[in-house]
Amino acid sequence: MRAWGLRHRLGVLGGAAVLLATALGTLGTAGAGTATAADAPVETGYQNPVTALPPVSRPPTPHCTVTVMRNDFGNTISSPPYTGTVTPPESCPGPWTKVVLDWSGTVQGRQYDRLAGVWIGGAEVLRTSTPEPTADGISWHLEKDVSSYIPLLRTARPLAVSLGNVVNSTYTGVYRMTLTLTYYQADRQHPAARTADQVLPLSSDPAGAGWYSLGPGQSAVKTVTLPRNLTGVQLEVYARGGGCDEQWFDSVPSDLAARYPDYLCGGGAYREVQVSVDGRPAGIAQPYPVVYSGGIVPTLWRPIPAVDQFVTQAYDLDLTPFAGELVDGKPHTFTLTPYGAADTWTVDGTLFLDTDHGAARTHGALSGDTLTLSPAVSTTETPVGGDTTEVRTTAQRDWQTSGWLQTSHGRVVSTVSQHAVYRNTDAVSSGGQRQRVAQQEYGATTVTTSHDTARGTGRGATRDAGRPSVVRHAWSYPVTVDSDVPLYTDGDNYSLSATVSQGRVLVDSVRSGNRWLPTAVTDDRVDATGVLARTGGLTTAADGTDSEHYLGSTDTGDCYDRSITAAHGYVTADRLLRCDRHTLAAVATPSG
Repeated sequence: MRAWGLRHRLGVLGGAAVLLATALGTLGTAGAGTATAADAPVETGYQNPVTALPPVSRPPTPHCTVTVMRNDFGNTISSPPYTGTVTPPESCPGPWTKVVLDWSGTVQGRQYDRLAGVWIGGAEVLRTSTPEPTADGISWHLEKDVSSYIPLLRTARPLAVSLGNVVNSTYTGVYRMTLTLTYYQADRQHPAARTADQVLPLSSDPAGAGWYSLGPGQSAVKTVTLPRNLTGVQLEVYARGGGCDEQWFDSVPSDLAARYPDYLCGGGAYREVQVSVDGRPAGIAQPYPVVYSGGIVPTLWRPIPAVDQFVTQAYDLDLTPFAGELVDGKPHTFTLTPYGAADTWTVDGTLFLDTDHGAARTHGALSGDTLTLSPAVSTTETPVGGDTTEVRTTAQRDWQTSGWLQTSHGRVVSTVSQHAVYRNTDAVSSGGQRQRVAQQEYGATTVTTSHDTARGTGRGATRDAGRPSVVRHAWSYPVTVDSDVPLYTDGDNYSLSATVSQGRVLVDSVRSGNRWLPTAVTDDRVDATGVLARTGGLTTAADGTDSEHYLGSTDTGDCYDRSITAAHGYVTADRLLRCDRHTLAAVATPSG
């Protein structure tokens, strides 16, 4: 029996895909030692979830809040999604400077964490997962700026919400959810939001919950016809692993997993999401190592969730080099593939398209593509003493795509290049019951756009090649985990413990001369320890400590520095500190 199945069988408020000896981590080093269940207190409850992330800003303009869903998700695991209609409010007509989605819920009793998603007009606008409840119940809330979807929000569109839940005599928690949209009208000080001209979902269901559930070797494939006057193509990708791939970063080679099938998952530790256009490699998304609220040891994440647990960030890929191939009025096929998948992945995508307002057609071509769909992944297994096996996995990506478009404002050349590095070390011991994982994944994607503008006609015509614009998105996903299952007899007799650190560092920059100027910065880090044990069906240990430090920019560009610490399920300190653009520059420098 694999770790994922074992954790679920334990019924310890375990996660929607809980792996036994796994975890996420941040910028620490593995091997500091796990917490122990010996003499640990029994935590009987915890407060509502809290996070150090900055709130979404709310413009001081006239606005309207519309409740688009209020629904109880009981035994919905095999039911169709909730459906409705999103209609723009008559009292707050556009243009809007911002639209904000609010997702609020309550749950009590006993329940696993669950994956959830929201679609408007076939486009996935929110992916999230739920917290695990207490007997007395908890409530939580998250918010997201969905202004980029305004092209879909201007007219009535179908709404779909998926939250597959199980309610029976053991798992009693019903998720009571409310979903609202708030439309903020534009004014002189708060102009209309800048968006793509068209939003085109690649979902499997244009009117429902359209994510693709993919097994090993499977791909999501969607064929669409695009406008004939394209000037830009952006792809937003959602991807989360499930089952043994929910915590793919602590999976081991299949031969090692076969030796300890009760505790380890196979398939190796490297994953990427590959994107192809008409069969040609077009881009790569590096998935963040998400942990659900029941992941590893559930007491790790009470009340501070893991990074990306509640508001899953999508991955943005620039496919503009392929635009010249897509403007012929013919159908074109987009393919999304979770490379290396050893279990289920939930994948979806949405295109954001810019068009030429001065011409009915553009034309161009793809001029270069060095990306392959066969990454060079190296894995070694080395005995290092006793029954410990050290697994090392490395990979590196260096690729470039380039294309040109002839538009009403001249010839535009777009080049996308990426450098990405992956390193994972996993010390597996005690017959697979203990794992010490240290993972570093980092890289940068750079987009260069140059314009060659024609001036005049005939013999007197000249060309003006302006300075290229260069933007860069850099990321770092450090993770360390020390996880132990010192005892497992059955679902009524076991002991779990773990220490986890995880981080996400994102830096967006623009090139100015010889310098990179940061435009958006995120440095989000969570550290946690947790224990959970049962003897004879009674909980004998349930405790944890948890902390989060967020330092980065807000959606208005201001600096935000907040730290929260918690113990035994309750916040012990919450500090909001002063910071400024110099602080943000210091955060951005290591990623440069």
